[in-house]
Amino acid sequence: MPILKREPDVFPHHVFGLHQPWWVAHLRSRQEKAFARYLRLHGIAFYLPQTEKRVRRDGRTIVSSLPLFSGYAFFRGTSSDAARALRSHVVVNLLSPFDQETFDAELRQLHELQSSSGRLTLYPHLRAGDAVLITHGVFAGYRGVIQRCPDGERVIVSVSFIRQSVAVDLDRDSIQPSRDSVGFAESV
Repeated sequence: MPILKREPDVFPHHVFGLHQPWWVAHLRSRQEKAFARYLRLHGIAFYLPQTEKRVRRDGRTIVSSLPLFSGYAFFRGTSSDAARALRSHVVVNLLSPFDQETFDAELRQLHELQSSSGRLTLYPHLRAGDAVLITHGVFAGYRGVIQRCPDGERVIVSVSFIRQSVAVDLDRDSIQPSRDSVGFAESV
């Protein structure tokens, strides 16, 4: 049972056929849908990808529709539309992608995946040098740094131990980004 009626991901339905530039709005916390409603009210084209979250409480399944990219919404328009968007009082920063063609292609692909009933799950962007926390398996609780990301779903993480580095292959599902700086291995 949905808590609220699902709001549209795109406005108008032909947003990807428009030729105005894309803008990326970095928004105040939990203001994505309010911003989309504001844009729609003012006739400004937008794309706000959403995903369903199902939670079971007291024997009932509750379905929520949440923004895929927390804190971000994408819209198309002129510089006067961008100025109008800033007047919503929920925009923290407004960015204009340098490579509009690539950005449009990426958003278009994301929308096509979404339209094909594919279940989209946000996956942390990890690359060599990123600090991570190991969340599953025998090394759960240890911290390390990604050394390299070979093809496939495996990563190699360096975990310092007595000022020595050791490498271990881990599934990407068993690690998460860590904000802590990494020095020695530590168990949490």
